[in-house]
Amino acid sequence: MELLGYTFFQYALAGCFLASVVCGVVGTYVVTKRMIFISGGITHSSLGGVGLGLYFGMSPIVGASLFSVMSGLGIEWLSRRRGVREDSAIAMFWTFGMSVGVMFSYLTPGYVPDLTTYLFGNILTIDDGDLIYLGVLAVAVTAFYVIYRRLVVLVAFDEDYARSLRLPVTLFKYVMTVSISLAVVSCIRIAGIVLTLSMLTVPVMTAMLFTTRYSRIIVLSVIICFVTCVSGLGLAYQVNIPSGTSIIFLSIILYAVIRLSRRFVCKGNKSAV
Repeated sequence: MELLGYTFFQYALAGCFLASVVCGVVGTYVVTKRMIFISGGITHSSLGGVGLGLYFGMSPIVGASLFSVMSGLGIEWLSRRRGVREDSAIAMFWTFGMSVGVMFSYLTPGYVPDLTTYLFGNILTIDDGDLIYLGVLAVAVTAFYVIYRRLVVLVAFDEDYARSLRLPVTLFKYVMTVSISLAVVSCIRIAGIVLTLSMLTVPVMTAMLFTTRYSRIIVLSVIICFVTCVSGLGLAYQVNIPSGTSIIFLSIILYAVIRLSRRFVCKGNKSAV
C-alpha cells in the first residue's frame, strides 16, 4: 500500500486502466476477426519507428505510432493486390520494421536509450504524455465502438454479409487497422514490442471462456487485463523482475488455470450424470 503514495506508481495504475480499455475494445475485434498475425506484424514493425525517433531526435513513441500506422495500412493495401499473399505482406513489413529500428538505433549519435525498455516494456516509466496518449485513444476507440457497434460486430463475424448490405467494409477495415496500430503503440511502455500482442489477445481469450456476446467479451477482457496488470506490478515489485514480463506471465497463467478448471468441472458434471 505504501507504493500508492508515489507518483510514478499512480501513473502506472492509471496507465494500466487506460491500456486495459484500449486492449479490451481493440483486442476483441482482433481475436474475433482472426487478425492476430497481422497485429503481430504491426507490433514488431513499430521498432522501426522507435529507431527513427531516436535518430531524428523525436519521441520514440511518436515515431512508433507513425511507423505502425503506415505499416498497418501497407499490409492491408498490399494484401489486396493480386499475386501477394497476406502472410507474405505481413512478413515483409515485420522484418523491414525491425531491421530499420535496429539500424537507426545504432546510427544514432551520442547516448542511445536501452532498447530493452521498448522490447520488454517498463510501465514505471509512464509519464504525462503517455497518459494523455492512452486517454485520448481509450475515449476514441470506445466512442467508435458505441457509435458503430453494429458495423463492428458484422465485419468481425461475417464480412461478406456486411458487404451484401452495402456497408463501407473496406473503409472500416482501414480505420480498424489504424486503431490496432495505435493500440499496439499504447502498450509498448507496459509490455514492450515483444509482449504487446499478448495484451491484445490473452485477456480476450480468457473472457471468451465465460461468454460469447461481443459486448460482454469487451467488458470482461478490460477487467481481466486490468487485474493482471495490477497483479503483475505487485509481482514485479516483490521479486524484482520486469513488470511487462510479469504481467504477461500472470495473464497466461490465469487463462490456463481457468481453462483447465472449467474442463475438470465439465468432466465432473458428465461423470455425475
